[in-house]
Amino acid sequence: MDRIIIKQPRRDSPDEELIKRYFSEASNFRPYYSSINAPKYLFWKRAMHREAPKGYTKSDAWMTARIVRKISSIETPVKSVNGDPFTYVRLPDFDRILHSIDLQIGGKFLVTKTNAEERQKFLSRGILEEAIASSQLEGASTTRKHAKKMIAEQRKPKNTSEWMIFNNYRTLSMIEDDYKSRELSREVLLEMHGNLTRNTMEDEDDVGRFRIPGDDVHVIFNGKIAHTAPGSEFVTKELDRFIEYANNDEEFIHPIVKASILHFWMGYLHPFSDGNGRIARSIFYWYLLKHDYWGMAYIPVSLIIKRAKKQYTYAYIHSEQDNLDLTYFIDYSVRRVRTAIGEFDDYVASLEDENKHIEKKLKGVVHLNDRQKQLVYYLLSEDTNYSTEKSHKTMNGIARNTARNDIFGLFDAGLLERHKDGRTHRYYASKKLNTLAYK
Repeated sequence: MDRIIIKQPRRDSPDEELIKRYFSEASNFRPYYSSINAPKYLFWKRAMHREAPKGYTKSDAWMTARIVRKISSIETPVKSVNGDPFTYVRLPDFDRILHSIDLQIGGKFLVTKTNAEERQKFLSRGILEEAIASSQLEGASTTRKHAKKMIAEQRKPKNTSEWMIFNNYRTLSMIEDDYKSRELSREVLLEMHGNLTRNTMEDEDDVGRFRIPGDDVHVIFNGKIAHTAPGSEFVTKELDRFIEYANNDEEFIHPIVKASILHFWMGYLHPFSDGNGRIARSIFYWYLLKHDYWGMAYIPVSLIIKRAKKQYTYAYIHSEQDNLDLTYFIDYSVRRVRTAIGEFDDYVASLEDENKHIEKKLKGVVHLNDRQKQLVYYLLSEDTNYSTEKSHKTMNGIARNTARNDIFGLFDAGLLERHKDGRTHRYYASKKLNTLAYK
């Protein structure tokens, strides 16, 4: 099978000459260097379209930039199979973006979600959306709508795709409830992997087990090899360093950056025969929740990644193949977190608009709480949509009696119709509700 190879230009000059020239005329080179680092951190295929500094060929300009990037980079504990460290450049935008994330996660969240019930609803939604998207990234074929119903109704999964989503949901819930208070260890990693992959692997003996000699694993993207996992002996040795780094906070590094490094490192090692992407993204959440970025539980970053999986894959590929430059992945990760926060804000605003719309339509008819307004909006959005006491309870993270009171309140007001499906009652929008909503 063909391998994805990142091409570099033909060298026009030796490195020694490029270094000497750079230091003798850095001011001439600086505008070009800045242009390929921000606002986007470019690789050769994109940088080749930038105008080279006066007196440079495009190849020499790029090769000089790679040297300067490496000289000015920060070493990480992540090592390649050759023993060389991955490094990253602290980009000009990093401080601004990370500061913005800190303010939004730690500040605005505290202000806008002060109601405990509201926080629980957003938490349930965030974990569910992340579980679905993270599983779909790894090939789960179940639709988002179908997956939501399965989780909401607490129905037993019927196939591998459903098990992937169910396992992901359960594991993310456990990170929020339990793992975030525990140190990382081999036992925790195996436990997480077992929770993530049970009933999804061809060989159940591989569940909750690290790779062993002979377990050759390749990451395939668009029919080509994107990454060949290191040998199991290398992985065994590096896992100890991975765990130590994850637990050791003596040397400060911004949590978003460190979580991104852990995310990449786990993906690079690929210590399991399957489920590595899911556990890498779970470790990302574990680290941030453990370090009081509790707002991340509301933010389904995988939902953003899934929309452009190619960019996610190539953030890995460029980091591995372009001078072990982890900046590509860290930059990608930091910006996706910022995008996910922005979309969450949009989501909250859309809920407020939907609630106002329903309140206006039903004004003077019945008084509804916000959960009931959202349920009404959901039932009206599609004729086939329905709810049950169990699904309403799960989606809002509320007690059973609270869910029952919500639904019975709407039913008693004539806004819902009830249909029996086995032992379960399904509730649909009634004719009265449709008339009121569309008058």
